[in-house]
Amino acid sequence: MKKRLVVALGHRALGTTFPEQQKAVKSSASILADLVEEGAQLIITHSNAPQVGMIHTALSEFAKFHETYGAPMSVCSAMSQGYIGYDIQNALRTELLQRGIYRTVVTVLTQVTVDPYDDSFYHPVKVIGRYLTAEEAAAEEKKGNYVVEEPGKGFRRIVAAPKPLDIVEIDAINTLANAGHIVIAGGGGGIPVLKQGSNLKGASAVIEKDLVSGRLADLTDADMLMILTNEEHVCIHYVSDTPQPLEHISVSEALTHIANNEFGKNKMLPKIEASVHFVSQKEGRSAIITSIDKAKEAYLGKTGTVIS
Repeated sequence: MKKRLVVALGHRALGTTFPEQQKAVKSSASILADLVEEGAQLIITHSNAPQVGMIHTALSEFAKFHETYGAPMSVCSAMSQGYIGYDIQNALRTELLQRGIYRTVVTVLTQVTVDPYDDSFYHPVKVIGRYLTAEEAAAEEKKGNYVVEEPGKGFRRIVAAPKPLDIVEIDAINTLANAGHIVIAGGGGGIPVLKQGSNLKGASAVIEKDLVSGRLADLTDADMLMILTNEEHVCIHYVSDTPQPLEHISVSEALTHIANNEFGKNKMLPKIEASVHFVSQKEGRSAIITSIDKAKEAYLGKTGTVIS
């Protein structure tokens, strides 16, 4: 039987600018195709931080010169999902066809519900967009947005990072995956939305993509979650002169390391938390954190940090 595998692509797999992204996704597509050849039933998700920031900046600049409002964060997230998914699905389709593999690759524009009372809305931390002048920062605050000053550099807008509750399009994602299609979903953590009766209202926020990756893997009943980053292994004592790579750890060991503050809060910690949550929901699951160039070896059990 094929293993259902949710793969979370990080920044390295996508690049930053348009030309960088097109080049990066060709390389990433080759690695993803390797996983398909090894029997993986792929569901793909990805980061979007540079891309959504670029979109937000571009639309804010347009609004400034045309005396209109910039696009809401939810719209910027939707746009980033669309164009990143477009590049990944075309690059992967081409790579698979060149190997004689005929599979449909499809991107699902994905909304993720969040709690309107999530504490993060009162304490936003995620930086977005370019540096602002004091005058521009004051204008943002007048609109009800949050800004933070970086001494010597200027001001930046910051938004909330609420925890994901549910994936709105999960039935469609499962239907496509069960039919044998390769699905790209939940890009950039999904589009954060608030339930208001029968309506879904976009939230001024971004969601941690690793947490959504774990939720996506759980709700699609994946066998394995693979989070691709810059390092072959997760390390503890990572700020010391003797970092210790982790190869195979249990959920309880991972929780102990979390309690001991062994992981960077905004770097490795969300990846570990997502992995622990996914693995804890059902027997027989595993999560792997490794570098993108080691993805195939990690899938075959030869490297990476495995949590099971």
